[in-house]
Amino acid sequence: MSDSGDVAAVLARMHEIAAEVPAGDGVGEFNRVYLAVTEMVLERLVDGGVFHDDAFMAELDVRFADLWFEAYDAPAGDVPRAWDPLFDARGRSGVLPIQFALAGINAHIEHDLPLAVVRTCESRGRRPTSTGVRSDYEKVNDLLAGVEAEIRRSFLTELGQDLDDRLQPVAHLVASWNIDKAREVAWVNVQTLWELRRVDFLHDAYAATLARTVGMGSRLLLTSFD
Repeated sequence: MSDSGDVAAVLARMHEIAAEVPAGDGVGEFNRVYLAVTEMVLERLVDGGVFHDDAFMAELDVRFADLWFEAYDAPAGDVPRAWDPLFDARGRSGVLPIQFALAGINAHIEHDLPLAVVRTCESRGRRPTSTGVRSDYEKVNDLLAGVEAEIRRSFLTELGQDLDDRLQPVAHLVASWNIDKAREVAWVNVQTLWELRRVDFLHDAYAATLARTVGMGSRLLLTSFD
């Protein structure tokens, strides 16, 4: 289905989003982070020799991004539950850029990535336990983790010694979200959704519950400090 050309098309769409959202838009903050990760994925696909299965990885990247685009393109009031907190808070004052970025990463890793892995496995006749699937999944997460770590460093550098009592709760909130734990939970959800796909009503109920739970986590990350 997908190759590096499809990933390049994904990047082009992300650049379009970056160009149309206003400065300071919380949705734009996440898109900026995701664009950087996708650029790294494309670079590795073009160079080759990084992923176990480049074709699987390219398709996963496209399916993963499509879930973000679906959320971005959704009419007001119809945004997927996992993404609703970010879109609801996108113009809110008293929310720092890092909060918007982490809320988007939270929604995309904990909700969208499991769905994308399962759909890609189904499309390509693979299973989550097939050779290379987990390792390629981890490589995607490693890229996200690297960018997330840089965001945290930038946040702490900007605050420096000026972290006053008003921002202490935000610093604690940001520190409390752990990308490694999010990745572990996401893989459990890959396995769970894969097994539940045989029973439609259970699969759909679990997916709906996952979206609500992830949404609650993102809403907490977007707590205003005003």
